[in-house]
Amino acid sequence: MEEEHRPAAQSRAAGDQRSAFDRFVEAAHLKVSRPAFFFVCLAIVALWLVSMPLWVDLKAWQVAIHTATSVYTLLLLALLENAGRRSEEAAQEKLNVIAEALAALMASRAAEDPKLEKAAKTLREAVSLEERH
Repeated sequence: MEEEHRPAAQSRAAGDQRSAFDRFVEAAHLKVSRPAFFFVCLAIVALWLVSMPLWVDLKAWQVAIHTATSVYTLLLLALLENAGRRSEEAAQEKLNVIAEALAALMASRAAEDPKLEKAAKTLREAVSLEERH
């Protein structure tokens, strides 16, 4: 099969081009999706609760946890959205590879059934749809 009909194979051949940020996001995603992270968060909330007598102003005690959790939530949201986007791209890449293999199989059988050639062409065009958007 000609290489111009195999965009997924070409992108795989380019190798791992992830940035340091992408590697960081992946590592962070692995850490925050584990039970240990939940228990660390739970411990922080417990420490905050027992620290109440140490604060003179109850309002400041509440603002401290709200500010910290808001900032932390914003950062985690950005990291997890990035991880989700990359996961969707990986799933799309897998679908593209399957579609390319199917198109190649259809093209190889086109001599027996001429309808398959048109279907294979349509499938190849569909595989490259996301590249045009």
